[in-house]
Amino acid sequence: MKTPLRALLIEDSPADAALLLRELERGNYTVTAERVETAAALQAALAGPPWDIVFCDYSLPDCSGEAALEIVKASGLELPFIFVSGTIGEEAAVAAMRAGAQDYVMKSNLARLGPAVERELWVAQNHRKNLTERKQLEAHLRQSQKMEVIGQLAAGVAHDFNNLLTIIRGNAELVLLDAPQLGERPRDNVFRIIAASERAANLTRQLLAFGHKQIMQAHPLNLNEAVVNLTKMLDRIIGEDLHLECHYCSTPPFVNADVGMIEQVLLNLVVNARDAMPRGGTLGVTTATTTLDASRVLARPEAREGEFIILSVTDTGTGIAPEHLPHIFEPFYTTKAVGKGTGLGLATVYGIVKQHQGWIEVSARPAAGTTFSIYLPAIPPPVAVSRTIRPDALPRGGTEMILLVEDEAAVRLPVRRVLENSGYRVVEAACAREALEAWTQIAHEVDLLLTDVVMPDGVTGYDLAELLQVQKRSLRVLYVSGYSADVAGKNLASAPLCPRYFLQKPFATRALLETVRHCLDETQREATALE
Repeated sequence: MKTPLRALLIEDSPADAALLLRELERGNYTVTAERVETAAALQAALAGPPWDIVFCDYSLPDCSGEAALEIVKASGLELPFIFVSGTIGEEAAVAAMRAGAQDYVMKSNLARLGPAVERELWVAQNHRKNLTERKQLEAHLRQSQKMEVIGQLAAGVAHDFNNLLTIIRGNAELVLLDAPQLGERPRDNVFRIIAASERAANLTRQLLAFGHKQIMQAHPLNLNEAVVNLTKMLDRIIGEDLHLECHYCSTPPFVNADVGMIEQVLLNLVVNARDAMPRGGTLGVTTATTTLDASRVLARPEAREGEFIILSVTDTGTGIAPEHLPHIFEPFYTTKAVGKGTGLGLATVYGIVKQHQGWIEVSARPAAGTTFSIYLPAIPPPVAVSRTIRPDALPRGGTEMILLVEDEAAVRLPVRRVLENSGYRVVEAACAREALEAWTQIAHEVDLLLTDVVMPDGVTGYDLAELLQVQKRSLRVLYVSGYSADVAGKNLASAPLCPRYFLQKPFATRALLETVRHCLDETQREATALE
């Protein structure tokens, strides 16, 4: 089978052009050609349908070979350019090659034309492939850098916002604790304040998630079970006009993941799919396993070799227009009407998946539906997957002494009052220096250090804990922070003298009391074990 070839000939002799085309036909090419003689005709031809190769005579009456080469180079089309001449000398041929021509063939030796064309077409094809891959990688790098910058900004905003929410929620819960005689309407108003603060906290978690800065508590997770558990509420979310189809991997697909974050990913994708099918349709959720080798990751900038679990969400909706597709994971980018979307849904999905060492592939066409495929690293099935069940009863208090270190007084006050209401003795400090001064007087009595991570004067909560635990190894530490995981969580794993207890601001009163009690009880359990 002959190879199609679109050839542009810059040649003033029709007879010589016919000889060249006949040689190409003999070389197993089916040629579509256009012959031009002037610079204007050449520019017009380059602006038309695409060409595979350019052949140019060196000596032309109205346009020199060198000028023709410059016109082709200026077009930016990067076409193979071969001089075919009866007059070009060796010196001129070398100069032409240096100027950008790929080869030259003498008209007296056209038998060399076929091999030269075959070689240059192969080189051009590989060059275009490499150029496409490089552009894809550059686009991916720019997107990653953009997301990183926005993620850093979001992390800083979330810190300040979380501190404010801690103050709002803490004081609202104190009202309920301190004034049990409140009437029904005032109590409802306080509950609304607490609910609003929780919704605001969820918003900051989304901000942190799309910048993959959210604190992740990963455990072995069977994705089949996670989807099954969530489908119980999906029917209420998608409505009666959508048909939900779930297909599960035949073997349990385990990943190391934060179940809450994975549920958030699935919910966001399902809500997007629902909104893309306003007149009804089919929504599919699928789990599967795959193995990627070197050949399968070449065309995927974010992919890598190994075993992966795929979580896919497919809809039969409106699809995504090509001009929108490169931007769908950008925060605050949305095609929905004002008030219908925040533009954080897919950005959150992107951040969570990246935080789980995975990536997302999207297949979409306008009016033909969309598929989001999430790739997560597979892990072997665990021997047992532990689950923490929170008791319904309120956490009990105690009489232990707690050293509370927090630089914002408005945050410190409600925390202190909650702890004291539960029977604990609390000593306050606004910074590490004040904490060390108090420590010299009460070190023998302190059972727990409850400290913010980032504090003024350059001494962090980690630094303070290390100083105090050198003097008292039995001291327990509970860290709190409104900062993101890359700031607040980075050193917890390397702190050998204390367990990994951490509370993300804003936290509920119940979460604070439960964590404090659990931390202190661990000290008692260890002491009993040593007896």
